[in-house]
Amino acid sequence: MKYPVVLHTDDNESYGVTVPDVQGCFSAGSSFDEALDMVDEAIFLHLELLLEDGEDIPKASSISELKDNPDYSDGVWAIVDVDITPLLGKSEKINVTLPHLLITKIDKAVSSNPKYRSRSGFLAEVSKKALELA
Repeated sequence: MKYPVVLHTDDNESYGVTVPDVQGCFSAGSSFDEALDMVDEAIFLHLELLLEDGEDIPKASSISELKDNPDYSDGVWAIVDVDITPLLGKSEKINVTLPHLLITKIDKAVSSNPKYRSRSGFLAEVSKKALELA
């Protein structure tokens, strides 16, 4: 999940990071790069707590949707790509019935794109995108 974050600094020696889409999620670092590394972990842990409380993973906005908010006017925007796969739970086997042509197209997509690895991988990836979990 690619979350926009905004970094603020007063002295160029430390950076505070706000995650607008994940309410209450903040982080900091002594450098720009460290702040981005730290916020990745902060987002993951925050999402884990939300799921434990029975809440949904918040969808990510685009920077263009957030940039005009005066709270972020003096900040620098970045995107943090958080791997939420471990938060989705263990894999479960299901039986799915699909039309032949659709299966054929899925198999072509899998064979031409190694990131899918299998029909299941393809279905998982497109499902995450459709459900805004990617």
